[in-house]
Amino acid sequence: MDVQRAQQIYESKDTIPVHLDDGNSVWIENVDIANKMATVQVGTSPTDTMTVSVDRLQEQKFQ
Repeated sequence: MDVQRAQQIYESKDTIPVHLDDGNSVWIENVDIANKMATVQVGTSPTDTMTVSVDRLQEQKFQ
């Protein structure tokens, strides 16, 4: 995912499914545009957060 799309998802009022490249569902909590990094919540635990490159984020596409 590119950093602009990550920022759009972060700012969206809609719930947009996002996964890490390892398959874990995540919720974007913050996007660092300059460094192309995102802080994400993994799963449902609000204390389980990590900072990853936005390149690792994948938007789930509906078919």
